[in-house]
Amino acid sequence: MKKTITLALFLIGIMVAQAQLPLPPSGDNQKSSVSQMIGLVKVTVDYNSPDVHGPNGEDRTGKIWGEVVHYGYIDQGFGTSKAAPWRAGANENTLITFSHDVTLGGTVVKAGTYSLFLEVQKEGAWTWIVNKDISSWGSYFYDAQKDVVRVKANPEDAAFSEWLNYGFENRKRNTASLYLQWENKKVALPIAVSNTNDIYVDAIKDVLKGTTTGFTHEAYIQAAQFCAQNNVQLEQGLQWADYGLTDPFVGREDFNALATKAQLLTALKRESDAEAVMSKAIVHPTASIQNVHQYGRNLLTTGKNEKALEVFKLNAKNHPEDKFTVNVGLARGYTAVGDKKNAIKYWELAIKNLPENQKQNLGFYEGELKKLK
Repeated sequence: MKKTITLALFLIGIMVAQAQLPLPPSGDNQKSSVSQMIGLVKVTVDYNSPDVHGPNGEDRTGKIWGEVVHYGYIDQGFGTSKAAPWRAGANENTLITFSHDVTLGGTVVKAGTYSLFLEVQKEGAWTWIVNKDISSWGSYFYDAQKDVVRVKANPEDAAFSEWLNYGFENRKRNTASLYLQWENKKVALPIAVSNTNDIYVDAIKDVLKGTTTGFTHEAYIQAAQFCAQNNVQLEQGLQWADYGLTDPFVGREDFNALATKAQLLTALKRESDAEAVMSKAIVHPTASIQNVHQYGRNLLTTGKNEKALEVFKLNAKNHPEDKFTVNVGLARGYTAVGDKKNAIKYWELAIKNLPENQKQNLGFYEGELKKLK
């Protein structure tokens, strides 16, 4: 009896060892994986990739869609599902993983790993299916009640692809399209990240708290600038700007830090506070001619012409050595307030003192002068 039990355990051990051998996948359908970052959100698809010519070399061209890949939902003769979609790959079910919440077809899908199926039709739209069951093999045990979202998609003709491939296109900071391409068809699944900038801010918080980067003035101002430029978590950005300006350890006052704070105050509709900060910034020793000039141009853009002219005058007063940039500023300022005489005067001075690196813009400056004359 003891020998029988020992032999049985030995045989089981052999079977387990065989199951774990590194053998080629069934049908030589290569295991594949593709990943893409959408901002800080990572999307990964793990799948088995069949080829048009099949495991024995047989040419299945023209027989992929509707034969190798079945249309609609079918009973595959095994498992519990009597209406199974295509597994969107070969062998084990295709898996899709999102590191953060994403939006598919208008539905928010939580971070995690899901099975990815595809309902293929001979005519009309196909349907992507994202399903919670990730442990079942293929689509033999597909349960529609575990679907998270279904997204319609129109297939399109594509260049011939021997292997089934997944990839990403139309990639931006907050969107990308996952596509499947095989034989002569291609179908895409748009993926959107609605809170991509908030994800960046959360990541910045972690870095500032958990690394030596958080011990630098530049990091806090850069973080504040991100909030200002993307109009996200403005109060948090203002805290970072103040920290970068006044903290006993990393705080340092300079034009860049002051301008960043002013930008955040403007976004928060605190106009008078923003102007007070910028009035300090433009007379700061670190303020360059170009810094002040650009601030004046920004004021012109927002229709604050009188204020802009004051800034251009200040730049000219503080930098008498400059004969070009300050005169361009004065010309623009006087043009904006309707003082044609002075505008012509300063355009002529600017053109007369045109530096070498501005020669390519001579035609533009002469055009501005011609308009006034």
